Amino acid sequence: MTTGLIPATILTGFLGSGKTTLLKRVLSEAHGQKIAVIENEFGEENIDNEILVADTQEQIIQMNNGCVCCTIREDLRTTLTDLAEKRRKGELSFDRVVIETTGLADPGPVAQTFFMDDVIAESYLLDSILTLVDAKHAESQLDTRQEARRQVGFADQIFISKSDLVAQDEVDALMHRLKHMNPRAPQRKVHFGEVPIAQVFDLKGFNLNAKLDIDPEFLNDDGGGHEHHDHEHDEHCDHPHHHAHDDDVKSFVFRSKKAFNPAKLEDFLGAIVQVYGPKMLRYKGVLYMKGSDRKVVFQGVHQLMGSDLGPKWAPGEDKGSKMVFIGIDLPKDVLMQGLEQCLV
Repeated sequence: MTTGLIPATILTGFLGSGKTTLLKRVLSEAHGQKIAVIENEFGEENIDNEILVADTQEQIIQMNNGCVCCTIREDLRTTLTDLAEKRRKGELSFDRVVIETTGLADPGPVAQTFFMDDVIAESYLLDSILTLVDAKHAESQLDTRQEARRQVGFADQIFISKSDLVAQDEVDALMHRLKHMNPRAPQRKVHFGEVPIAQVFDLKGFNLNAKLDIDPEFLNDDGGGHEHHDHEHDEHCDHPHHHAHDDDVKSFVFRSKKAFNPAKLEDFLGAIVQVYGPKMLRYKGVLYMKGSDRKVVFQGVHQLMGSDLGPKWAPGEDKGSKMVFIGIDLPKDVLMQGLEQCLV
């Protein structure tokens, strides 16, 4: 792992959701990887002090299993730059970075740092945003705190902790609610942070060429296996417990078999991002473009949008576009109609 970019993972989740427990598990698991941990704050539930040996000047802490830990009291950018620099000089050895955000943090700016800053982009590869959700307190947190809803919207992977403390139907209702907010993040229940390392790292959530991971079940009815193309889990949703929550973080999917006009689409998406960027948490898609024999893959965080040529359309493959948007009070009709008008 000495060459190439350093993979980075953002770990987020509401206060008490078990981020530190998960982190301790990952750090103590014998996976032979050296991990640098950046803590946004040292809170009450700090990583055990026994395994921290603080060097106050540097704010970089060597742990007993070779992991590195540092607090950010200044800018994340500076910390990341310093770590990469020390690694290049051979002063520190680590294979990857985990950034643990505060319980109230918005992961957006943290994620954007990896794309907007050239120095960071030359050293690091943002792998994914992991969000921990505490099954016992999630309902009230999601009801009352927009930060908690935003964290769900940003996630590439959702871990549900403390599910053993609540009834199964409550867990099901929670998972259903989370699925409305973010259909593209797989959900896993975890006990006391016990998660196999393969489910935490190298998830490639920000890899443009990775397959578009909208859960294939997303457009299905809960019971039947038949697809409803117009049932996009919105106001027509007939699930009994759904109407209790009208979360401001919502997702919707656009699909079309027609090709996009590339210039029109670029103009439209550019305009949308200018206006609604702060409310757009994550968006991602595989696009069928007129004049291209290859799929175009695009994704974004807030105002930052990137696209890339994906694989060729296979002979006989059904061409079409599929896009998912996750955001806060996004005007679905404006987006849907605008995208329709970009079709050839």
